[in-house]
Amino acid sequence: MSKVEMTFFKEGNGMLGYGMHFHKIEGVETPQFARAFVIESEGAKIVFINADFCFSTTYLKARVIQQLEINYPALGYSNANVMITAQHTHSAAGGYTQHLAYNFTMPGFQEEVYLRYSDAIIEAIVSADKNLKPGKITHHKGAFDKDAEICFNRSVKAYNKNPEIGVRVPLKKRHLAADRTMKLLRFDDENNNPIGSINWFGVHTTSVSNRYKKVCYDNKGYAADYFEKYLQNKNNSKDDIVTSFAQDATGDISPNFIWDRKNREFRGKFEDDYESADYNGKLQFEKARDIYHSAAKIGKKIQGGIDYMMMYTDMSDVAIDEFYTGGLKHETTSQPAWGMSFLEGTTDGQGAAKIVGNAVRMVLGTIRSVEVLSARLSKDPERQRKVMDYYNAHHPKAIIINHETGVTAGAAHPEKLVVPGFFDPSVKFIKFANKVGYGKKTPWVPKRLPLQLFIVGEIAIVGIPAEITTVAAARLRKTVANVLEERGVSEVIISPYANSYAGYITTYEEYRLQLYEGGHTLFGKWTLAAYQMKFKEMAEELLKAPEDRKKFSQKPSLFKMKDIWTGMDDLGILAQLEEAEKKLIKGPDEEE
Repeated sequence: MSKVEMTFFKEGNGMLGYGMHFHKIEGVETPQFARAFVIESEGAKIVFINADFCFSTTYLKARVIQQLEINYPALGYSNANVMITAQHTHSAAGGYTQHLAYNFTMPGFQEEVYLRYSDAIIEAIVSADKNLKPGKITHHKGAFDKDAEICFNRSVKAYNKNPEIGVRVPLKKRHLAADRTMKLLRFDDENNNPIGSINWFGVHTTSVSNRYKKVCYDNKGYAADYFEKYLQNKNNSKDDIVTSFAQDATGDISPNFIWDRKNREFRGKFEDDYESADYNGKLQFEKARDIYHSAAKIGKKIQGGIDYMMMYTDMSDVAIDEFYTGGLKHETTSQPAWGMSFLEGTTDGQGAAKIVGNAVRMVLGTIRSVEVLSARLSKDPERQRKVMDYYNAHHPKAIIINHETGVTAGAAHPEKLVVPGFFDPSVKFIKFANKVGYGKKTPWVPKRLPLQLFIVGEIAIVGIPAEITTVAAARLRKTVANVLEERGVSEVIISPYANSYAGYITTYEEYRLQLYEGGHTLFGKWTLAAYQMKFKEMAEELLKAPEDRKKFSQKPSLFKMKDIWTGMDDLGILAQLEEAEKKLIKGPDEEE
């Protein structure tokens, strides 16, 4: 395992997470790091990376895989056995994706950020592989005390709509509407000396609000820093001990619990956000430390081999099995879209005012009615089906942006929006980007998404390219566990922000309420069901012998990933791919 600094500082670069045009870098409060963990058994190998940024992106991972396959082919890494996750800080530079929706406030693609982050991750992977040594893995978990000020459900009203909840949780006890369990893997060498650990626990890395303008690794980073220093000092170790604080079900979970009347949002323990982040991080560290020590005594030693699989799937076009729809037929996901409730923000960061949101909903409702009526009058069955399926899949979302077509508030050409650019710099950038053709080059958000499964002995790690709510995660976890128990898997861990990013995953019941999380559930009300179906399919394949499995993207070459660069080849990636392909086709004996 290894830890490599990836801090990016450039004054004025936009930060990714809050989506506010004024959230620009002015300094550095803490460094950023990429942490890599390589696990190898009987010739099979995986690497899990957790980085101090908001989320992984398709574009970022593609370059990491490209560089590993070209420059380090002997290491044996491919798209399928590399999982890049994020601890989700909102206080770090953005711009490292080709997708327009995540570049509004940067503004645009930032080559320096993209290269800095991907180079650090590559270095972390290569260093971790070099540091491989015989050892053992122990699994253990533990729950925070119910009074610990660690995590709070910010959408209790939606949480209570889920039938499995039973007794409704009152707002004053929203700290109980969360999964308060931390899962931990402890790594020791063959002499029982500690090497490091990974733990998964869901709480948003938003202790630091968008009023603060310095790069900061937020609560997860503080926790990792505390734990690494503690283990180094306790064991007088000359080698680095690496600990990662990864996310779990964090979609509806906030670290903030005190109402700040002045700023009209919730904050953490202290008025100073950096102190609050430190406080929350220290609580996570203390729980990880306790679990870590308990693991040595009563933890479960992981035995068995390693397996992995990756599937790319178009999440905008999944026909949903009636098992998930309560018997409804012909239900599907649809083109990715934001709802107005997403733009209104959360208790962690306010967006558009409610009065504005309600006015926009009236306009959007009118647009929907006109489009549906127009489709019906057209007497074109294909058009009718397309329009009705689209609105049915997203109902009752008030659709503000269709990220596949670029239609914004009913405007087919966003550059012609009646809202003036000076109203908001983000609007100005949207109009400019579409005027020069950027908005037509690629979908504004990814829709062909990487779904990934790692198996380490009795542990399964589910890599999802989104953030998922508490109950949605419980359902997905159960779906995978029901299949993989046949091959001895006893613990399924959800690992979000993995390899790409496409908004939220809520339950059907939560989605219907259309709070912030529902408005950011891109593919409609059956998004969770689509993920359950696809991960179940992958899990079933992992029950088969390798030679009998569907190929999916089990070990794709970088040359099979050329479509990722479509419309966004500022760095000459395709030329590099073509040159490398020629070199490999010639074979080692024919090279000059």
